[in-house]
Amino acid sequence: MQRALFTVAVLDYGDGDDEFTEGIQEQLDVVSTWWSTVGPLPAFRQYLPDEPLQTRNDVEDYLRKHNVREMSGHALVVFVTGHGVAGGSRSHYLQLPGSSKNRNLATSVRTTEIVAAALDSHVDNVLVIVNTCYAGQIQAELAALWADVSAQRRETCQLDVLVTCGHDQPVQVRRFPSLLRSAFERLRTNAGITTPHLSVVEFMAEFERGLKTQQARKLHRLQRVIDGSGTLAPTPCIPNPGYRHVRESIVGTDGRATGASDSYWFDRATGRTQDDDVGWYFRGRDRLNRKVTSFLDGSRSRGVLMVTGVAGSGKSAVLARAVVLSDPSFRQQPMCKTVLETAPPETVPPPSSVTAAVLARHKSAAEVAEDILTALGGTPEVPGSTRDAVIVWTQQIVDILRTRTGPTSIVVDGLDETDERYRIVNDVLAPLSEFCALPFVPSQHYGRTTASGGVCLLIGVRSSRPVAADVAASFVMEERGLLETLRELFPTAEVERTDDENSADDIVRYLAALMADSKHPEAAEKAAALVALQVWPSFIDARIAGEQLKYDDDPVATVQRPEWRAMLRLGTIGLLQRDLQLVADDGLPPDVAHALLQAAAFAGGAGVPWALIWPRMAETLLGRKLENWDEMIVKLLNGRLNGYLTHDHQDDRRVYRPAHEALNEALLAGTLWNSGGSA
Repeated sequence: MQRALFTVAVLDYGDGDDEFTEGIQEQLDVVSTWWSTVGPLPAFRQYLPDEPLQTRNDVEDYLRKHNVREMSGHALVVFVTGHGVAGGSRSHYLQLPGSSKNRNLATSVRTTEIVAAALDSHVDNVLVIVNTCYAGQIQAELAALWADVSAQRRETCQLDVLVTCGHDQPVQVRRFPSLLRSAFERLRTNAGITTPHLSVVEFMAEFERGLKTQQARKLHRLQRVIDGSGTLAPTPCIPNPGYRHVRESIVGTDGRATGASDSYWFDRATGRTQDDDVGWYFRGRDRLNRKVTSFLDGSRSRGVLMVTGVAGSGKSAVLARAVVLSDPSFRQQPMCKTVLETAPPETVPPPSSVTAAVLARHKSAAEVAEDILTALGGTPEVPGSTRDAVIVWTQQIVDILRTRTGPTSIVVDGLDETDERYRIVNDVLAPLSEFCALPFVPSQHYGRTTASGGVCLLIGVRSSRPVAADVAASFVMEERGLLETLRELFPTAEVERTDDENSADDIVRYLAALMADSKHPEAAEKAAALVALQVWPSFIDARIAGEQLKYDDDPVATVQRPEWRAMLRLGTIGLLQRDLQLVADDGLPPDVAHALLQAAAFAGGAGVPWALIWPRMAETLLGRKLENWDEMIVKLLNGRLNGYLTHDHQDDRRVYRPAHEALNEALLAGTLWNSGGSA
């Protein structure tokens, strides 16, 4: 037995109380639904009595039949529900249809016997939930029995007991399933918790959020009578209904994590606009893809290739395509198989040709060094209070590389989107020069020890586009500094741009693919060509325009309207202004939508979590109260404005932020929507 849900429920006491029976059935339904949640661990095996529990013997036979006291496995959840009664000795009993009044000792079941059977079993993680009247009464009894559980079990296992009311309170039979169902829906939508399992505290907090008054919280919140897992530790006993069962990261040749969520690489590689979209929309770029493939195909043992271009021109798409198509497990997925079958072979990197793929965006130098080290199979040392983690972990990276006999390929994307970009260059990437420079250059950081293997370093970095190929001075100073710093560090590096004239054709093909299932395919093709002239070299603007035109009755006419083209010339900002005018048709007031987007921008960093924070920030920015913020966020994420956001994970929560830096700046400046309600 890996995980089990064991239910002790009395549905019918033979007293004609149909409402009670229906309420108990509701409890069983919602509990069964919650513990059927799909996740990375084997599903819960659910146990219910074969026949209605009528007597004390029935309950004891049920426990013996499934050998609960000797049960072993990873997780056991016991749910107890029915009529409860507090005895004169302050003991608590589960009453049964066959129980005799004033003979609870002989004819009812002492609730702590069921609880103790689970706690003293051999299962590693146990959660008991008791939903009966006066359930809090078991606290004193369990406090005495807790000492009889072995010290080793108390210290090494997660053992928790929850009750649904205090020692002198009855329960309302339908309140528990109503609150549990509400918590289930919140976790599926706005809670944003990304871990596969919840801590007991998170479970209790989401349950309590359904109680709107202080009095209700006092009477009906869950109470913890045995605390065996603490405040923060998730327990495999409580699956998270909001968990999305995807791999946490791409893996390289060593099968180790490479430091970015797989949704990031998939989104960038495919050009998809929704998480559940299975289309692969990016087309063309054959020359760039051939270049990247030849860099990774093992024909060279060392070198540096920098992929650069203006913001939104598809640098990450080129890198992510190589990362995804080189990953053996991703290559088995249908959308990847289609690309592998149709793309020119010389544009597809060999399996496992990327060792580590690291996203530097919003990360510190220490985090980037740790990601690379982990992907290479190292375990980060604890640097201590007097040592710099960046230096310690980079030294570990160098030590690992010196022992490798074959080529190692490392992809670093989003280098320009981190506050510590120059430290990452100088203290993390510079020490790799001895492994990737042509010809061999001994490291100035860590001595002249000869490297056994080489490194192929593939870097994505933003830069302004020169007016002409030989006018390097046209780089914006900050971006020129970063690109030129890399060129000085790696003087033999090759540089490829994503925003040359040929990319206009790629934008047309991308738009045509996005609009392939539009209402008017032929008109969509013509519209794609017209849009590309306006948005080049921005694939981000092309994506947003494609989403707008996909279901347009006459996309060519829309593109040819002067006001639409004027907004299109403003790029992402102009397109958002138009969409803010249109979202009212979806039931989302434009000023509310703008406040939500602004809140995501003001959150900074990785983004804003939904739960309670996003609505409160948006309400402050909106300047008025709103009762249905969660409904508004659902409309935002499911509607035309979804493409303006990207999501990430931080502190085990899903967070949202603007998808484009220019959009982020405009939202912070408050220039997209004014108080008069116009864009």
